[in-house]
This record gives sequence, structure tokens and C-alpha cells, in this order.
Amino acid sequence: MWRKKRRIVEILQAAIVTGLPFVAINGESALRFDISTLKLHLFGSVIWMREFYLILAASLFFLLFIAFVTIIFGRIWCGWFCPQTVLLDLNESIAGVTKKKHRKTWQKLTLIPLSALVSITMIWYFIPPAETFRSLFVAPTITAFFLVLWLLVYLELAFPGRGFCISICPYAMLQNLLFDKDTLVIEYDVSRDATCMRCDACVKVCPVGIDIKNGLSSACIACAECIDACRSMTAKRGMLPFPNYKGRVLRPKTFWFGGATAIAAIALVLLLWSRPAVDFLVIRDNAALPPGLNRYSFIIHNNGGEKLALELSSSDQVTLIGEHTLLLQPFSAIHGSILVKSTGKLEHLHLRISGNGISINRETGFL
Repeated sequence: MWRKKRRIVEILQAAIVTGLPFVAINGESALRFDISTLKLHLFGSVIWMREFYLILAASLFFLLFIAFVTIIFGRIWCGWFCPQTVLLDLNESIAGVTKKKHRKTWQKLTLIPLSALVSITMIWYFIPPAETFRSLFVAPTITAFFLVLWLLVYLELAFPGRGFCISICPYAMLQNLLFDKDTLVIEYDVSRDATCMRCDACVKVCPVGIDIKNGLSSACIACAECIDACRSMTAKRGMLPFPNYKGRVLRPKTFWFGGATAIAAIALVLLLWSRPAVDFLVIRDNAALPPGLNRYSFIIHNNGGEKLALELSSSDQVTLIGEHTLLLQPFSAIHGSILVKSTGKLEHLHLRISGNGISINRETGFL
């Protein structure tokens, strides 16, 4: 039965999404965007907001991946992986243990704690869970975000619900442009229509309220509920279900789009792998100082999970006035400045940071 397989996938997804903020790598959440420092913690690494090229590369990969999945597998996302579908399916399963006449009421009631869990989980992807628990109902900003998200999630799930998928969701509308004749869809076998029992079991279980016997519909989310319902009736007569998945997964487009997606994924991995362990930026300040004396601002980013002790020096005949030894915590940055004094004529200044097997030189102007 397709429903059992979908429930396994949905439970796994819910467990991963809810549990991922609790997984710590190098002392940080496996996946979290830190608003205060504008850093994305990504499975033991960090992407800074200044590294916009990585964001573009990741965006390109996800766009290609979404297009690939949609063209080949149709609405498989909508029926199997969409968070809204997962939440509503799990909520219906929980409420399903009650009597049928009270089921709709229980569905609304069970959505209340479920929406609260969704709300706090969304916050965990920006604030670590331990800090969230300490600050919840203590810090006004976190409390306000939690309550507002809770209300919005509940209202969206309890009222538009499945209607969101067929009327508002932009991805559902985009799918119509990406489909072709071989895309995987659920289709009613019209060649056997004369033997259909007209029990309408497929219509009764459809979460979006369509009749698969009327042909393909853009509202279908490919959840396969109609297949299971029809099979429960036709199996008694030794027949196959009338609706079923139809399409060709392996075809030229599979390899074209799959290859493009794989290339984008490899490029993203190479970009992440080739990032330097430390970034060093030096800028000369336009400050009014005596001749032969310049002030420089520098920024050093530690892109790794190791604490670094670096020494700031110069190969030129100059005197550095300021702090030379710099300590960088893992995935941190230091902003500082230093005065450079030269007794001779100097057009270019060379500054170097070294330590922990790192040596980076930067050249800048000197007046």
C-alpha cells in the first residue's frame, strides 16, 4: 500500500527536520543561520554572508534539482515531501484514532500542539535549541516570534489547508510548465472504464477533492491515496486498480537534467572544498597622520574549526605599532588596525600573517 510507504517517508522527514538543530558539529548546530553574526553553520563548516558566490552556486544547484525532480517525477514533492502535506497527513493519522463523527474537531485540536512544535522548530534554525528554551517567554523578541509563527502556522494549516496546494502555492503552478508527456503522474485507465464499479472510493479519499476518473488534473498531488482506495475494492475481484502511476523515469531528459544537476552539485562541493582556511583583507585608512606613518585596517576570517594563533609582520623595513599576535576562535573574525612607520621612501607595503602552518601576504599602498 502506498500510504504505508508515504507515512514512513513522512515520519523520517519530520524526525530529521525536528532533530537536526540538536545535532552539534564542532560545537555548533549542524544547520543554522546565526542572525547576529550573519553566518550559516553548515554541517561543521561556516558560510559567511560575504561569500555570496557560494550562495549563488547553492541556489543554482537547488533550482536545477527542483526542475529535475519535477520534470521526471512530477508532483512527487507535493504528495510525499512537502512540509504542509507531511504535517496534514500526520495530523490526520493522529486524529484518526478518534470516532469518525468527532474526527474533524480533533484534527483542529491536534493542530494546536503540532503548530507550536513547527513554530519552535523554525526558531531552532536561527537560535540554538538550548538558548531558545532559556529565552522562551523571557526574551520578548523570541516570545513574539514564537507566538506569531504559532498562530500563522495554525491558521494556514487549519483553514486553507489542502486548498493552499491547488490555489496559492507558486510551485504547484510552476509544475504545469515543466511537465511533459513522460512525466510521472497518476492516471486513470480509461481503457477499462466499462469495468469500473463506480464506488467512488478514489474520490472519497482524495485529499484535494478531485475525481481521477475525469482525467489528469493540475490539482493532483500524486499522493496515491486513490490507488490504495481502488486496490482495496478491486483486489476482491482479482483486478488491478484503475488509477496508477504512469510515466517514464529513464529517458533522455533524465540524463540531461540529471547530469546538469550533478555538475552543479560537484561545482558547489569544489567551491566549498577550495575555500582558504583563512581570509586576510587589508585596507589603508585615509587618516591625517605625520609623514612616514600610515594606519591600516584589517579583517581576518577563520574559516575552519581550529583555534588559530597568528602573527602579523612585514618583510619591509618598517615598524609595526599595535598588537601583533592575534588569536582567532573557530569560525570567527577579527577586525583590527595597526600603525606602520617607515623612515625611508616606501611605495608599497607588504603585510603578512603566519602561524599554524598558514602564511598569507598582502600588498597595499604606502604614503
